[in-house]
Amino acid sequence: MPSQNAQVLVFDVNETLSDMGPLRTRLEEIGAPPHLFSVWFAGVLRDGFALTAAGAYADFPDVARDGLRALLPSLPGWSGDAEEAARHVLDGFAELEVHPDVPDGVRTLHGAGFRLVTMTNGRSALTERLLTRAGLLDCFEALLDVSGPRRWKPAHAAYRYAVDQMGVRADQAVLVAVHPWDIDGAQRAGLGGAWLRRGVPTYPEVMLSPTYTAEDLRELAAALT
Repeated sequence: MPSQNAQVLVFDVNETLSDMGPLRTRLEEIGAPPHLFSVWFAGVLRDGFALTAAGAYADFPDVARDGLRALLPSLPGWSGDAEEAARHVLDGFAELEVHPDVPDGVRTLHGAGFRLVTMTNGRSALTERLLTRAGLLDCFEALLDVSGPRRWKPAHAAYRYAVDQMGVRADQAVLVAVHPWDIDGAQRAGLGGAWLRRGVPTYPEVMLSPTYTAEDLRELAAALT
């Protein structure tokens, strides 16, 4: 899709805009190894995807809490209140910051006339806090989440909901994300896909190749403007 056709950029939030590294610190604070984050977060996505595939729905915080409550007691030597520990980790979402490249990239894209919107499997209230702390809230036209369509990305309904809310065709929008599954899902729904590598060297061959590839948001903004 030529960049001149793109009117709307739809941003994923978790890990794309937000630096989730501090959640690893919170895991350490409850006596869990920081590498548990990758296992836990992958499980959250798996369960959210599974519910969507089955025609059901649950909010991200509920799925994330259940995941921690299941994982923590299985850790060798771990003892504590799993409910309280899960609450401590999940509270960290409200304190996350954006990646260092995000402010420059967002401001460049907004200044170039792109309409910016977020669409997250998480909660739009947390997106609002994240962007407010970064001084970027005014750059975004809408903050959306999957509680609207009640389907987690990468279901087609989630992407259709985003473009419908913005009043554009799917081919006039590009999803920006670090997750190949999100890029693939968006492109199968008719959007373009901009993959931010953030140090990851390869993109899965089994998924649709991204329309754009950039190391980070600064590089993507330079390519689109």
